[in-house]
Amino acid sequence: MRYAAHEILVAPARPSAGLGRLGAGICLTVALFFLLSIVWSGLLPAIFGAEGWARIVPGVETATTPTGVLINLATFGLLIVALALSLRAVHRRGLMSVVGPLPRATRQFGRALLAVAALHAIIALVPLPEAMALERNLAAATWAMLLPLGIVGLFCQVFAEEVAFRGYLQTQLAARFTSPVIWMSLPALGFGLLHFDSATYGANGWLVMVWATGFGLAAADLTARFGTLGPATALHFVNNFSAILVAAPKGRFDGLALYVFPFSLGEEGAVLAVLPTDLLMLLCSWLAIRLALRG
Repeated sequence: MRYAAHEILVAPARPSAGLGRLGAGICLTVALFFLLSIVWSGLLPAIFGAEGWARIVPGVETATTPTGVLINLATFGLLIVALALSLRAVHRRGLMSVVGPLPRATRQFGRALLAVAALHAIIALVPLPEAMALERNLAAATWAMLLPLGIVGLFCQVFAEEVAFRGYLQTQLAARFTSPVIWMSLPALGFGLLHFDSATYGANGWLVMVWATGFGLAAADLTARFGTLGPATALHFVNNFSAILVAAPKGRFDGLALYVFPFSLGEEGAVLAVLPTDLLMLLCSWLAIRLALRG
């Protein structure tokens, strides 16, 4: 009964476990997110002023400036709002029902965060090959000043993705189907497809999708194994903290990074070169969380 704790999250989904309800919930969430995004886009020029917004827009499109990254991260808050409204309207359940008991989730998040952060800190001591040597992107003082905002925005982003894929899709499917092959794999594949972007990544798009699908499976297992979104959110947060706030690929979502790698994710061979290491790191992070929470 390795996934017995999953019942904590699945039980609230059972009264509305029909696939029709799930389809309606997805459609309503997407529609609400789209509408809220339009409103958000309309407010930004008023917030920054027409001239200021015109200067900011290029950095928002590529997330290559601090403001651009923060605006992109803040947009994920709209997904949380949209999902909360959809859950209430379609499934008659609240947002916390997809998170799990808050004290338990918070405790698991903290222990998992420490375990994965320690692992990343140890790996950071290993020298990188010369071809992957990091380049300074932001001054240390500037980075430190922006870090609190970056952390808040980053948590908003990872929490939105976790409540959507592991909290909502996974639990609604688990309430309808008993096989983990279905309720783990389908959300993980959806998560992978969400990260497929041939316009940005070129021929590397499918490799990024493979990694994201693997991440989705690891997060799905942690959620089902421990009964809250705490462990998966911690895994997601540390991974994205490293990839967005510490060292990012050059030219895309690097506006808040202290360092950048000397390549972009669109360069052929770049992702293929680092994918085995990233997958191994994901595996080690997954194991570290399981060890940290097994007691």
